[in-house]
Amino acid sequence: MAGIEISSSQKLLFSNSTFPSSSQPRRGKVVSRVLMNPVSLPKLCNRGNLVEELERRSKSYTLISTTTLLETQNNNFSRPNTKCPHDSDHHQLIIAELYAIMEAVSDRVEMHKNIGQQRDNWNHLLLNSINGMTLTAATMAGLAAAITTGAPPPTVALKLSSILLYVAAAGFSVLMNKIQPSQLAEEQRNAARLFKQLHGQIQTTISLGKVDINDVNEAMDKVLALDKAYPLPLLGAMLEKFPSKVEPAKWWPQQEKRKAQGRKTEENNSNGWNRKLEEEMRQVLGVLEKKDVAGYIKLGSIALKLNKVLAISGPLLTSLGALGSCFIGTSTHSSWPVMMGVMAGAMATVVNSMEHGGQVGMVFEMYRSNAGFFKLVEESIMSNINEKDVERRENGEILEMKVALQLGRSLSELNHLAAASSSTRHDEEIEEFASKLF
Repeated sequence: MAGIEISSSQKLLFSNSTFPSSSQPRRGKVVSRVLMNPVSLPKLCNRGNLVEELERRSKSYTLISTTTLLETQNNNFSRPNTKCPHDSDHHQLIIAELYAIMEAVSDRVEMHKNIGQQRDNWNHLLLNSINGMTLTAATMAGLAAAITTGAPPPTVALKLSSILLYVAAAGFSVLMNKIQPSQLAEEQRNAARLFKQLHGQIQTTISLGKVDINDVNEAMDKVLALDKAYPLPLLGAMLEKFPSKVEPAKWWPQQEKRKAQGRKTEENNSNGWNRKLEEEMRQVLGVLEKKDVAGYIKLGSIALKLNKVLAISGPLLTSLGALGSCFIGTSTHSSWPVMMGVMAGAMATVVNSMEHGGQVGMVFEMYRSNAGFFKLVEESIMSNINEKDVERRENGEILEMKVALQLGRSLSELNHLAAASSSTRHDEEIEEFASKLF
């Protein structure tokens, strides 16, 4: 019956467990019903067939596992590894280098700030000392001339004291005019401000997250350029205080010069640039070069000439005072030694007060730094305009905003300046300066 064989043991099992012993008639009916409706059970195979089936399935599973492993490996090799530990370590190394540069920059800020205060104190202390010695020497020269000839010892003492003070004042004056403490203090103030600015730039670069080795190299170049532009030591590294030619200060690294290309900018915006903005930047560049840079170079030349005259006049007048004190009392009928000894000292005090009290050296350095600031704005605009690939330029809208802020103008005022410059004829010069800040 449907290929099912019921052994005697199975019959016994049915009879003992399924059917109660007390109901024999019912047992027969149930057994006959089971036999009439057989259960569909899987056919049991012998031992040999079972072993073959297991081997076949084992080979099939092994083939499937090998194929899956190969596909997984191929996917891993073809898919870019965005979380490579090596790339992460390299990124962290760049961040660490930028933080190290930031620490050095912070230290530079404090160094220049402290040394700037020290050199500003030099200016006040030396000026007060030189003026005090000069006035005292002039007073002694006058007292020596007023004493009668009957008391030679006081006259000699006053004369010698006056000469000694004049010589000391002349020596200090030469030293002070050589180093120009007010100019040194201005240099350190500028350096501290620029190092603070660099510190903020590096911090912004780190905050944006997109850093590479070029950012590290650029930061290093800027630090070294600032160190060269504003040196801390005096001996062997001090900037020339009386240059033969006034040039704008330069505290930024040498930028790579790009050749101007003839490609036209598209009308639509590309990286914030268009023809109108490019022409506007060209006009602003022309005004900066003709008015602002040239104007501050001219003012710097005037301040330099005035400082040279005062630097020579101070020690010269002090030396004349010492010379006059030497001849006091040698001729009773001549008054020129007295006049020279007293008046030269008074005039030397006035000259020293004008030069160092008025901080003419600081004014010269301020004009030179202002010219350098506008020169930096010029180079920033020019490097972007001369770049052939518009996508490699700095964003045009951001650059326009930065230039406007650097010149102390709004965007509308910057557009007005460019329009006024473009409407001016070539033989005429625009009267307005580009900067409203200085």
